[in-house]
Amino acid sequence: MGARRVAITGIGVVSPLGLGLEELHRALGAGRSGVRRLAPEVTLGSGVQVGAQVDWDAAAHFKGGEAMTLDRVSQFALVAAAQALEASGLDPAAANRERIGVYWGTGMGGAGTLEAAYSSVYGKNDFRLRPLSVVMAMNNAAGSNVAVRWGLRGPFANFSTACSSSAMALGEAMHSIQAGRADAVVAGGAEALLTPGVLAAWQALRTLAPADPGDAAASCKPFDKRRGGLVLGEGAAAFVLEEASFAQARGARVHAFLTGYGNSCDAVHMSKPDRDGQVRAIRQALAESGLGPDAIGYINAHGTATLVGDVVECEAIRAALGEDAAARIPVSSTKSMHGHLLGGAGALEMAAALMPFADGLVPPTAHLEQPDPQCAVRHVARAAERIEIPRAVMSNSFAFGGSDVVLIAERA
Repeated sequence: MGARRVAITGIGVVSPLGLGLEELHRALGAGRSGVRRLAPEVTLGSGVQVGAQVDWDAAAHFKGGEAMTLDRVSQFALVAAAQALEASGLDPAAANRERIGVYWGTGMGGAGTLEAAYSSVYGKNDFRLRPLSVVMAMNNAAGSNVAVRWGLRGPFANFSTACSSSAMALGEAMHSIQAGRADAVVAGGAEALLTPGVLAAWQALRTLAPADPGDAAASCKPFDKRRGGLVLGEGAAAFVLEEASFAQARGARVHAFLTGYGNSCDAVHMSKPDRDGQVRAIRQALAESGLGPDAIGYINAHGTATLVGDVVECEAIRAALGEDAAARIPVSSTKSMHGHLLGGAGALEMAAALMPFADGLVPPTAHLEQPDPQCAVRHVARAAERIEIPRAVMSNSFAFGGSDVVLIAERA
């Protein structure tokens, strides 16, 4: 496997912090939050107060009635993928499209379409649903739309492992390229779940944060003693991954190399995280990359701001990397600013994790004013910090169901 290096040549972003990688990094560097109070028509009677919503005008991205045939999650995916392909300079029409694949992740799929169908049937007793309801709502719709739009006929896979879905898509895409099954893969994930029904279901779990009484934008507080739960978000992130020599042959700019992928299952509980499962994933990623803890210069934590989850992750970081490394390596959770994208989180946070490769600027855990002593790692609190450009960065994604994924990227 190791002979075929996997280069990241393009990244696209649709997020509550704006469109495009530069806008994401600019907002993260400034510590700007995309969390806000949600409109009453979004929350209805769910009791949810805040979320991280994308400012979205479908008409700006899709012509005619095309947007009407696409769930919001697929719209996000197509725009992020278009950005990534443009940034990479890879023209599928000029390449062998049978050697270009799509690996995608989503937790809820076309939640808006599904909610509209249920609302029609159970709320209005109207069974005349939109003819495309099934293909708009199915979990593989977003990735399939990406493949159809650019005629990408290589290997395809859709992952739905809750919060680790798009991180898994990136890792498995890397393995597919390393195995010689593809020269390039458009990989990433998307989520658009801010609907009354989904919000009500999450509210029933009692894991969502209430609105901060002083500032709704500060409602998500990972690693802080005052944290009260996660804040749901929406958006998408897409990567163009290429076999290094394939990218270099066409003179592509390489952002970084994806070199490590850990994938383990807690096999303990459907919602309670397990330290040992996370440790296994971290160690797998390190082993695959061939790196030691000393090479890691930044960790983008899963950091959901739940009482148990944050503590367990910090314990896993210390156990997997060692106390000295945990005290040295800057750690932050950017969910404090863009919310939790569930299936799209891993890809968006990998895009955030690459930020220090540009100029050494590390994004912060915003609103972290009172660190929980049980979360004993080297926090980047409240404001971004500038460090020496690291050799490698790590991104953690730990999901309900016990699915743990860790990615490592090395600077180009």
